[in-house]
Amino acid sequence: MATRRNPRFKECRRLGVNVCGHPKAMKRADAPAFRKTHKVSEYGRQLIEKQKVKAYYGILEKQLRNYYAKAQKKEGKTGEVLLSTLECRLDNLVYRLGIANSIRMARQLVTHRHITVDGNVVNFPSTHIKVGQVIALKEKDRKNAQFKKCFLEMNKSPLPYLERDDDNFCGKLIAYPQRKDIPVEINDQMVVEFYSK
Repeated sequence: MATRRNPRFKECRRLGVNVCGHPKAMKRADAPAFRKTHKVSEYGRQLIEKQKVKAYYGILEKQLRNYYAKAQKKEGKTGEVLLSTLECRLDNLVYRLGIANSIRMARQLVTHRHITVDGNVVNFPSTHIKVGQVIALKEKDRKNAQFKKCFLEMNKSPLPYLERDDDNFCGKLIAYPQRKDIPVEINDQMVVEFYSK
């Protein structure tokens, strides 16, 4: 299974936003060595927005192209549908619920069979979660100090489309995400323009 293994902090500085969610990711972003002095073209701006989507959700180019093709066929604005679909990936929701402290850790938890969906173990990070489905940490993993710390200390105020249950180490998707509620700094219209060429 292919995964993104590029340096996270360097990528955050290049894109200009904290895509990995680490508090120290943008620490050196204002240093003179990392300031951009050249003018960025229209194509360059579109490319950066597309790269942000890949970085935020930990996906590769081929996967993003497939998601974009599916988003085009659905009703609504393509960019908003694309982000809403990506937001409903299992690995992303594990991260949003606070079970993991990064998208990479969330992906690893899923592939190592620590996560259940409606009581069944699911080990595919790209699994699309439907409204009403419950995502939980496996019973035997709830005693793990790192998992417990992540879930109880992170994301105490979940997003409007998620519902957390702190006692049972689980959460539920209660509605499909609206663009205004998705916490990513992306100009989705530029992503659409990039792929529509």
